[in-house]
Amino acid sequence: MRHLLCGLAANPALTPEAIDRLIGVADDDIGAALAGRADLSRTQAVALAARVEASAVRLAYEGRLTAADIDPRTRPVVALALLDQGLGPAGWARLFAADPDPERREKLAACPGLPVDVVATLTADRDVRVVVELASWAGPDTAAALADHPHAEVRRAVATNEATPPAVLGALLVGEGLSAPRRCPGCDRGEQRHSRLSSLGCDGTHESAVHDVRVATLRNAATPAEAVAAFVSAVEHPSTALRWALAGRPDLAAQACTRLASDPVPGVRGELAENPAIDDAVIRTLARDHDPEVRRRLAHHPRVPLDVLRELARTSRIGSTLLPRIATAAAAEVDGLAAAPDPVIRMLVAQRRDLPPAVRDRLVGDADAKVAKSIAAHPGLSERQLRALVDRYGVRVHARVAANPDAPAALLEEVARHEPPARKALREVARHPVATAGALLACLADERARPIVAGRPELESSVVVELLDDADWQVVEAAAANPALPGAVVAELLRRM
Repeated sequence: MRHLLCGLAANPALTPEAIDRLIGVADDDIGAALAGRADLSRTQAVALAARVEASAVRLAYEGRLTAADIDPRTRPVVALALLDQGLGPAGWARLFAADPDPERREKLAACPGLPVDVVATLTADRDVRVVVELASWAGPDTAAALADHPHAEVRRAVATNEATPPAVLGALLVGEGLSAPRRCPGCDRGEQRHSRLSSLGCDGTHESAVHDVRVATLRNAATPAEAVAAFVSAVEHPSTALRWALAGRPDLAAQACTRLASDPVPGVRGELAENPAIDDAVIRTLARDHDPEVRRRLAHHPRVPLDVLRELARTSRIGSTLLPRIATAAAAEVDGLAAAPDPVIRMLVAQRRDLPPAVRDRLVGDADAKVAKSIAAHPGLSERQLRALVDRYGVRVHARVAANPDAPAALLEEVARHEPPARKALREVARHPVATAGALLACLADERARPIVAGRPELESSVVVELLDDADWQVVEAAAANPALPGAVVAELLRRM
C-alpha cells in the first residue's frame, strides 16, 4: 500500500481533496512525492511542512515556505534551510550562533549573508569544524583573516574557497607571510588515545597538513598563475598528490607541461593529457604513452590534432562517444573524417548530431556495423533509411534506431515485437514519445522497461490498473502515478488508506 500511496502522491491528475488526504498520512517517502508537486497550494505546503520534517526542508529550499511559517526553536533544521536560502531574519542567525549543538552552528556557518557579529562569533567558535565550514564559504575578508588560523584544517578550507583573495592563496601555496600552524588533524587524532586512528597522530611538524593545504591551493582555480609559477618546482616534488594537482592547472607553463609529460605516475600524465594548457609537442609525446588510459584521456583533449586522433583511435579504447575535437571540427574536416578508411574514425564522427545531410546519408550507407549504430539515432533520417538499417543489421541497431527522435510509431512497434527482443531497444521504445500502446505493451517483457511503461499515459487504463499489482514496487509506484489511472480507482485506494 505504501508504494501505491507514494505513486499516487506524484500523480498529476489528483484532485486537491486527494492531495489533502495524502498529506494527512504522509511519511518521509510520501511527503517527498507531495513536495515535488507543482500544484501544491501554499496552504498545503504549510500543512505538509508541519507533518514531515524532510519535506519542510525541501519546501524551504524551493522558496515555498517563509520565515512566518517556522518557529526556529521548534523547527531548527527547517529554519536553517531558510537561512541557507537567505530567507531567514538576522535574529535567527544570532540564535543559532549561540546554539549548543555544534552541527547547527556548522550548518549556519555555510549560510550566505550572515551579519558581521555572527561571522565574528563563528570565527572564534570552540569547535574547529564550525570554523572550517565558515572558511569554506566565507567572503574575501573573512577568508583572508582565517588564512592565518592556528589550525591547519581551517587553512585548507580557505585554500579551497574561490572567494579567497589571490594574494592570500599565493601565500598559502608558497608558505610566505603566514605564521606556522599550531594544530592539525593529526594532532587531534593523536589526542584520542583510545582511537584506532591514534597511530596517525602528528609528530609536531604538521608536515602532512601543510602538504594538504598546498594541494588544495593548487586545485583552486582562483590561485594566481604567478604563484603557481613560483611553486613550479613541485613538478620534481616527491609528492604524487602535488604533481597531480599541478598537472591539472590550465595556467601551467609550457616548461612544466613538458616535464610532467614524463612523470612516472600514469595518473599525473593522464591529468595532464586533458589539460588545455598543453601544446602540440606535449600532445604528440603523450600520444606515444605506454599507458592506454593516458592515451584515452588525450583523445578527449579539445585541441588534439586530427592525425593524432586517428592514431589514438587505432590504439585506444575510446568507445562510441562524441569527442570534443570532433564536435568542433570544421565542415571540411567532418567530410574528411566521414571518408576515413578506419571505421572507428567514421564511428566517432557519426556521433555528431548536426552532420550535413550529405555526410549523414553517406554514413547511413556505411558497410561497418559500428558506424551504422552510431548514425542510427541521428535526427533527420527518413523512415526508409531507418528501415534499411534495421534490414541490414537487425537487432544490432534496434536500440539506436528506437532512440532516433524521428523513428515512426509503426517501426517502433515492429522493433518492440521482434523475437527474440533486444532488451536495450525495449527500453528506448518505452521512452519514445510516439510509441503506441501496442509497442508499450510489448516493452513490458523487459524488467527495466516495465517501470517506464507503467508511467506512460498512452496505456489503456485497464492495463495501468493491472500494473498496480505488479511484483516490482517501482512498477507499482509508476502505475499509481500514471494520470491514466481512473479516478474511481484513485478514490478507492484513498478510501482503503
